[in-house]
Amino acid sequence: MSPSDIGTKHQHKIEVNIGRIKDLTALTSHLIAPHGGELVQLQVPAARAAELKAHSKDWPSWDLTARQLCDLELLMSGGFSPLRGFMNRADYEGVCHNMRLANGTLWPMPITLDVSEDFAKKLTPGSSKIALRDPEGVMLAVLSVEDVWQPDRKSEAQSVFGSTSAAHPGADYAINKSNPWYVGGTIEELQPHAHYDFRALRLTPADLRAEFGRLGWTKVVAFQTRNPMHRAHVELTMRAAKQVEANLLIHPSVGMTKPGDVDYFVRTRCYQLLLSKYPKGTVALSMLPLAMRMGGPREAVWHGLIRKNHGCTHFIVGRDHAGPGKDTDGKNFYGPYDAQELFKKHEAEMGVTMVPFQMMVYLQNEDRYVPADEVPQGAKVLDVSGTELRQRLNEGRDIPAWFTYPEVVKELRRSYPPRDKQGVTIFFTGLSGSGKSTIANALITKFLETGGRPVTLLDGDLVRKNLSSELGFSKEHRDINIRRIGYVASEITKNGGIAVCAPIAPYEATRKAVRQMIEPFGGFILVHAATTIEVCEQRDRKGLYAKARAGIVKEFTGISDPYEAPTDAEVVIDTAQLSPEEAAQTIILHLEREGFVGANGNG
Repeated sequence: MSPSDIGTKHQHKIEVNIGRIKDLTALTSHLIAPHGGELVQLQVPAARAAELKAHSKDWPSWDLTARQLCDLELLMSGGFSPLRGFMNRADYEGVCHNMRLANGTLWPMPITLDVSEDFAKKLTPGSSKIALRDPEGVMLAVLSVEDVWQPDRKSEAQSVFGSTSAAHPGADYAINKSNPWYVGGTIEELQPHAHYDFRALRLTPADLRAEFGRLGWTKVVAFQTRNPMHRAHVELTMRAAKQVEANLLIHPSVGMTKPGDVDYFVRTRCYQLLLSKYPKGTVALSMLPLAMRMGGPREAVWHGLIRKNHGCTHFIVGRDHAGPGKDTDGKNFYGPYDAQELFKKHEAEMGVTMVPFQMMVYLQNEDRYVPADEVPQGAKVLDVSGTELRQRLNEGRDIPAWFTYPEVVKELRRSYPPRDKQGVTIFFTGLSGSGKSTIANALITKFLETGGRPVTLLDGDLVRKNLSSELGFSKEHRDINIRRIGYVASEITKNGGIAVCAPIAPYEATRKAVRQMIEPFGGFILVHAATTIEVCEQRDRKGLYAKARAGIVKEFTGISDPYEAPTDAEVVIDTAQLSPEEAAQTIILHLEREGFVGANGNG
């Protein structure tokens, strides 16, 4: 065989192999199923994964935030099809202004990788790659950088959410909580994010499509929820499924939802309890790792597209779908049926049929639920709001059987006991010498005397010595110190204990951050020791105020560093007027009124 023949033979083999690779790529780049359109598949073959891992030591790594982790999971599973990565600038701007990707495809929500300015400056569009890692440092994917830019986040919030108010969770995140630079590019998946909970319920779009095909479900209506489900929800979903003669997918969001929502562990156990309430073989339950934006109308369209990717043909859109509630003036951010109107406008293009529903209400005299627009004139309507439900749980009051099922009540009570069984943090703030530590010690003694719950004192000086010995007194270091105290207190509160914290905590924003850290797990009572600086100086045994006025002690609160007096304190105490015991008793009386301790001062 001549060298030319050998070359021709090898060329033929190469062409055949390239053809096979192209065929394989065509098969694996999209998963095609009877339900929904094409699913993007970002997972790379083992050889490519090994190659990427080998080179990753040369690339910058980014530890994904909680929201980015949710977004990446849905990108990699195909839940965000047709997206193949975090949006580049052209797609981002098209979505913000027109609800469309650069190629004209309908997509209403920006999916962005926000990074710090320092990190952004390390990147070169067109050549840089980023190792995307989970909080434990595991590399999940590689992003090939296409664009790096600094967005106008305020403009983004206005375009996407119609608001720049900090009361809107999506707008607040975009403007105040996200990083200031965005990176866009395609993703190659190395491995999925590991979950250790409810694994049988974590079904990908491909999993659900296959399951619907196996069951012979040709019409599936999805129900989106971020709250526990009660009788009204069961009635609504049954009616919706019957109306369109479809099977039902209960598809709760279990990523980031609205601050203060019931955690998804509790919700999922409640959903599982409700499956037996539906006719056998008509309902499925699957968890969606979605970081909600609470974006109202745009979010409804987004939810519909995501459910189409998961194999659903219909989608329930209720009153004020994915609305964040009221603004600072007490007005709803969106109209009650804005979401339904926008969804209907794009329904044909989406290929998902909307099933509109009003809120379900209970007719007391007829012992049944009906949509709000079907209430007979003069009928007595009963309802329990989310706020009232939380109040009933906090106070240990009865939850009526017409509202929810006994097994759901039992599960909620197990996870959300009455306030006198919950943890609570009593957080002092005040100038040095205002009496915080003295009152805190008196309060601790009273709790220990009556017993009932574990009690921990986190005094400012003790924390400085044992947790924050390396910190100075700059604003940055003061913030770190207070956040550390808040984190420890949140863990104590989460586990049913009482945390008494007595730092100076001079800055309003840091105190509010600590409150937000703790309140999801129990009570937070801010106590302002409002003793005047003149009295504090008179009490100063160490002479710190005198040294501060002389310039010897730097960054001293109240002298050379500001103290921002709180406007949201539940208890205000002037220790020039009250003894430590009287001050402690004042706090206990407030705790009794709020239900965190019993009449004898214990849990």
